[in-house]
Amino acid sequence: MEITDLIQRFSDSKEKQEKAIFSTLFIAGNRLQTLFDSSIPQITLKQFMLLTMVKQADKELTFTQLGKLLGCSRQNIKKLAEVLEKKGYVQINQQSKDGRAACIAPTDKMKLFFNEIFSEYEKKLSELFTVYDDQEIEQLYKLMMKMYDGIEHFEKSMNHEEI
Repeated sequence: MEITDLIQRFSDSKEKQEKAIFSTLFIAGNRLQTLFDSSIPQITLKQFMLLTMVKQADKELTFTQLGKLLGCSRQNIKKLAEVLEKKGYVQINQQSKDGRAACIAPTDKMKLFFNEIFSEYEKKLSELFTVYDDQEIEQLYKLMMKMYDGIEHFEKSMNHEEI
């Protein structure tokens, strides 16, 4: 069976399309992770996503804050951060406001990674989007951002059921 067969099989109703979209998110994530992990051996895609959040933040973020941003637990962030600290990309510090909360700070090695190693990969990454015109990119961006609303709605409904 080919992916084109599945696309055709799931294209004839809204219910099937919703299932296909959900499956596609999972499959696309796995394929992108495999590509990234084999292309940049220094760090995994999950480690990279954590570094990206640290890089984009205007202040040190706690493990809990980073977990919310990345959609995972504080413990997952802690594990990723500890590996990245051993590799020299980040430094784990105690938050000044709350000594119990740990924060992640960038190191020079992380800055070097984004300036040198990742900048080369970024050129390759743009190939992922060459199949879209500018209008489609804008539309896809809007739809993907709207998906966060759907995820939040789904989380609330799942949390409500647990009560």
